[in-house]
Amino acid sequence: MAESEYPIVRLRHWGRWISGIVVIGLLGALGFALAQAKISYGSVPEFLWYRVMAVGLFNTVVLAVIAQGSAIVIGIVIALMRRSANPVARWFAIGYIWLFRGLPVLLQILIWYNLALVFDTISIPFLIHEQTNVLISAFVAALLGLALNESAYMAEIVRAGLNSVDSGQTEAAKSIGMTPAATLRRVVLPQAMRVIIPPTGNDFINMLKGTSMASVIGVTELIHAANNISSHNLLVMETLLAAAIWYMVVVTVAGVGQHYLERSFEAGTASGPWSRATRALRTAPLRRASV
Repeated sequence: MAESEYPIVRLRHWGRWISGIVVIGLLGALGFALAQAKISYGSVPEFLWYRVMAVGLFNTVVLAVIAQGSAIVIGIVIALMRRSANPVARWFAIGYIWLFRGLPVLLQILIWYNLALVFDTISIPFLIHEQTNVLISAFVAALLGLALNESAYMAEIVRAGLNSVDSGQTEAAKSIGMTPAATLRRVVLPQAMRVIIPPTGNDFINMLKGTSMASVIGVTELIHAANNISSHNLLVMETLLAAAIWYMVVVTVAGVGQHYLERSFEAGTASGPWSRATRALRTAPLRRASV
């Protein structure tokens, strides 16, 4: 039989069709159940623009941004101490990560919020002398709990990024007279950022949602704002759906920002001076030295 006479049989992919039908069926059942639920969907857009909801949205974003920014700075310092040759600094960093990564975030927030039960005043010579319950408000307690907990994770993320850079590049930078600080800033960190940015972006998204734990100590974020509204009109699900919509909005914006940050940084690294020098060294022709 000639080769052209063999019949062409198309694959059916029955598994794809069946799984697709099952998923569509489940989504349809969920939509039908939500349509029959005792929820006043028409009231949800109205709650989005309540003043207390706007205050909650503002506090959520501000708390997340300040806590994440502080955690990044502290995490970089702890990561450098973790890699230090000084045993005291190294063991301090290990203990710091062990402590703040081991305790639940909510517990840390509650400890900071109730610190006045242990210390009546906080006094630092020539800087601070204030009542603890005045200095550490609910917002500050939430900020400390979130930032310190996240800084322990950021220290490990930064350490993993620094370790991903080949040690030969550090040695090459030292050989041309670059200081350790300049080597870290101009050689190591730009390459490590490709490893650091993705998990940091994910952690920031988790931070946006993690600010909801501040509601237990009275910080007016989105969950607390939704509870304030529902305590007057008893429309619990409607106000929670309004808060959920705002969470999805800020998380989506953060996700888009992370995507463009990763893309721009990869493009910048690929066209940076160190990358061009590395490519030039790799493509340089080898010549035998004259005797």
